[in-house]
Amino acid sequence: MLSRRPDARRGQLVLVAAVVVAVALIPIVVAYLQLGYHADVRASGDYDDPTADATRTLTRALATASADVPAEHGWTDRDDAATTVRDRLEPRIEHVERARLDAGTARSLSYNATDAQRWAASSCPSGDGRSFGRCVAIDGVVVQERADRTHVLGVAVDLTVTSERGRTVATVRVPTVAGRES
Repeated sequence: MLSRRPDARRGQLVLVAAVVVAVALIPIVVAYLQLGYHADVRASGDYDDPTADATRTLTRALATASADVPAEHGWTDRDDAATTVRDRLEPRIEHVERARLDAGTARSLSYNATDAQRWAASSCPSGDGRSFGRCVAIDGVVVQERADRTHVLGVAVDLTVTSERGRTVATVRVPTVAGRES
């Protein structure tokens, strides 16, 4: 029962408020302990794949770099088309290589002409209703003849990622929209 003295009632009110606050904090503490928080845990699902971020960046860059190639390059100009794509990708590749240096991650990209040739030989889109020509690989860029125009199917690159967790070396095929049609 509350006392009738003003000082006693104020003290009792402060005590009741402290108990309410303490009871309210209990679920927060329990939730914190159940989550098992650790400052080194990453929220990204790409943590297990150190190449994912670079591959996404290259995919977007390749879409932009190759968008107008068919309009600008006929099939006889396919070498120039491949050079154009590589030149347009160069700034993005440099960006990918520098992007995580401050976080202690070094990335290196280089075109893989051998894998591009395998890709051109094994995954060239064809089939009913398609009048596509042959695929060729030019310095890591895979192109296909379609209606006497050069269409970029993608690029093959070797990607090396070095961080405090180790080193990952992977060959990545980055397709364009035209390269996904197969």
